[in-house]
This record gives sequence, C-alpha cells and structure tokens, in this order.
Amino acid sequence: MNQGFRPAGYRGPLACVIGAGPSGVTTVKRLREHGIAYDCFEASDNVGGNWYYRNPNGMSACYQSLHIDTSKTRFAFEDYPVPEKWPDYPHHSEIFQYINDYVDHFNLRETITFNCKVIRAHRDTDGRWSVTTSNGVTGYYDILLVANGHHWDPRWPEPAYPGHFNGEQIHSHSYNTPFDPIDMRDKRVLVVGAGNSAMDIASELAQRSIAKSLVVSMRHGVWVFPKYRKGKPSDKGMLPTWVPEKLQRKLTEWAFLDTVGPMENYGLPTPDHKPWQCHGSLSTEFLLRAGSGDLKAKTGITRLSGDTVHFTDGTSQDFDVIIWATGYKISFPFFDQKEFQADQENRVSLFKRLLLPDVPNLFFIGLAQALPTLVNFAEQQSKFVVAYIKGEYAPPPRDEMVATMAADDEYYLSKYYRSPRHTIQLHFYHYAQQLQKEIERGKKRRRSAPAVAFTSSLERLDPATKAA
Repeated sequence: MNQGFRPAGYRGPLACVIGAGPSGVTTVKRLREHGIAYDCFEASDNVGGNWYYRNPNGMSACYQSLHIDTSKTRFAFEDYPVPEKWPDYPHHSEIFQYINDYVDHFNLRETITFNCKVIRAHRDTDGRWSVTTSNGVTGYYDILLVANGHHWDPRWPEPAYPGHFNGEQIHSHSYNTPFDPIDMRDKRVLVVGAGNSAMDIASELAQRSIAKSLVVSMRHGVWVFPKYRKGKPSDKGMLPTWVPEKLQRKLTEWAFLDTVGPMENYGLPTPDHKPWQCHGSLSTEFLLRAGSGDLKAKTGITRLSGDTVHFTDGTSQDFDVIIWATGYKISFPFFDQKEFQADQENRVSLFKRLLLPDVPNLFFIGLAQALPTLVNFAEQQSKFVVAYIKGEYAPPPRDEMVATMAADDEYYLSKYYRSPRHTIQLHFYHYAQQLQKEIERGKKRRRSAPAVAFTSSLERLDPATKAA
C-alpha cells in the first residue's frame, strides 16, 4: 500500500484527499509541489474516476462510445498540454490515458492508496478529521479535501411515476453499449431526459440497425447546440468575460438561431426557455437523427401501465426498455454529519465553491458544472487551497463570505430555470478570474489579519506510516 506524501522533516498540517479522478490528482499534484503532506485514497485500482470505462468501483458513468463535449484545448491541464495529434473531441480512452500520463509525469501514483474506499469521515470536537477506510484503518487529519465527483449517484425520478412498467429499465449511469447491460436490438426504447448523456445514448440507439424505435421524453424542450460552428469547435467561439452577461445571452441566442434554427424544424418540441437558461446540450448527431426521423420526441411522463407509457400531451406508446437519463445526486456517503451533505434540492452552499464558512479545514474540489471545462476548474481551485493551507491567505469575515456566496449564486444561477441539475453551474473563465482576485485579496488581508492556523496530526499516526 502506498504511504502518501511526507516531506522530510515536515511538521505541518496533514491533509486527506478523497478520490483520484481528475480533480483529485490535480489537487495532490499541487499539494506535493508545495511540500504539504497528504494521503489520497481511491476506491478503484487506478486513477481516472469518471473517465475510467468499466471502472471496477462502479462509479463511472462512462459508456463505450463516449467522446468529451469540451474541445481538447479547453479540457487540458494548464501545465500539461494534451497531445497535438488528438482530434477536436477525444474519445474517453484518450482522456483516461492522458490522466494516467499526467499522474506518472508528476510522480503522483506512488502517493495514492488504491483499492481503498473512504467509508467514514467525521469532524471531531477538536476540529480534526477522523477518516476510516475500507481496509479498516482510521487516520487523523487536519484538513479534508473532497474530490469524489458528482456523476456517480444516479438520480431516479422523484417521486416515482405512478404505475408499473413490465419491460426492462436502467439508469443511463449503467449504460455501456447497445448490447450491455441490455441488448437493445429490435427493441422499442424510451430515453427519458434531454441532457448530453441522453442525447448521446439516444443517437446511438436510434440507428435503424439497432433499436426498432427510439423515443426521447423531454419535460422541457431544449436547445441542442452543435459541436462545430464554422468548422471549429463551438466552445472556441465563447465570448470573453468582459462582455456584459445580458449581451452575451443576446449574441448567443442570435448566433444559435442563425446557425441551427428553431428546434421545431427538427421535429423537436419548442423550448420553454432561452438558450443557456439550462445546462447546454451539445450534439450534432442528435439533430441529424431527429431530422431524419430516426428518433421521435415526446413530452413528459404522467404514468406507467404495463408495457405502456402515458405522456403529458395525452398520448401513450408501448415500449420494451426505458433508459432513465435523469441526472445525478450530489452525494458524500462517507459523511456521518448532516451539515456536510447536500440538501434535498442538490445544493451545497460554499464560499467560492470550495468552503463552508464555519469549517475552515474542509474543501470541496471540482464540485461544479463548469462551462466549458471541469479539469482546469479543479486546477484553479487547488491554487486557492495551497495558499490557504500555507497561511498565505486569510479568509474574509463570515458575513462577507455569506454575502459573496449570495452574489455568486445570483451571477451564475439566476439565468437558469430552477432544477436540481442547475445548482452547481458556473462560467469557468469568470470564476477563475474572480478566484484569483480573491486569493490576492486574501494575501492583502493576511498582512493585517491572522491566517487560519492548521495543527499537525502527524504525531497521531502510527510510526510505521511516517516516511523519511
């Protein structure tokens, strides 16, 4: 078993990182660079998290045909460029290899404990964390960094639809191929949802050589953005952050209608909101399949009855399979204290999407739908974390933190319709700029105010775990 990272002669705070997906590995990379001791626990046998296809920990939502929706240059770690030979939208296997190469390039693998799941994380009365893992060992830490991802705990319809369905049902999280875990050939398939996974899966199954029929149930009509515009990845045309938000929305709507046109032209329902008032769905193929009649769109569901699904428009249709592409819950199953869990609406209120105001030694890493990139989002957060731990940054007073949280929610979330899928949205480039400014403000505060003083738990570890 790997023994984490312990700099020689180190007597500073000891951190615990939960998870070695993209967010976890960029965090431990930053900790190691700055000489901060840590343990990193990963439930699987390798890094990669969601990008590890058929991950043995069962937490990956990756399916065989998956390609990223972010173009390659937007996806990259800032200090480890992606290969130039990559296509614009790489396959998940390329992403997985890239994350592994990153880990090996920075010599991180030896500091990660694999096949070791965190089953309990408890904040003790002295403020330190006791962390118990699946191997039965409990360690004590001054700082806890949570990077367990938010695309692994399937959200099923709540409350469940009335009635009973006779056919087979899976959540999109379990989908691997058109033949696994259910052979979809010559089946009447209903996909429920209109996010990126729903559109990828529906487009794949709608091929005439696979499903007998393919229907997509959408409670809300959605704007389907193409992956390319004028021959270039669409996200390369994102407007700079200095363009006012309202103007950005107007220009985005104009460009979309000019390039793609109304959704009704493809046989899809009219959206009840403007472009970017919901999390963007990107799929050139979905528009092609819809326009070609390979898939049909229906409204929301009212009830189930044997083989029959009844829809809100008063129609009904028979199906053999339902795939529920209904999103994910934000979950931290290792916490046994309610104050660290997401609420019923999938909300976790955090300062700069990182900190609970009254808990200075708990950081949530990568907990966002950051457009257009999540990997670099976590990388920026790690800069804040290191400055905080090293005592270079002093946080603002609690009331200022709460006011900042409200202002950030207003900026990032107010344009989206209220939904559990929209609680962690943000604009990456605006966030990164504001986070850097906050780091600088915190450094100025540090000159006149004390930083948070983290203790050291190294002496509480078994001597055998101390590294020279």
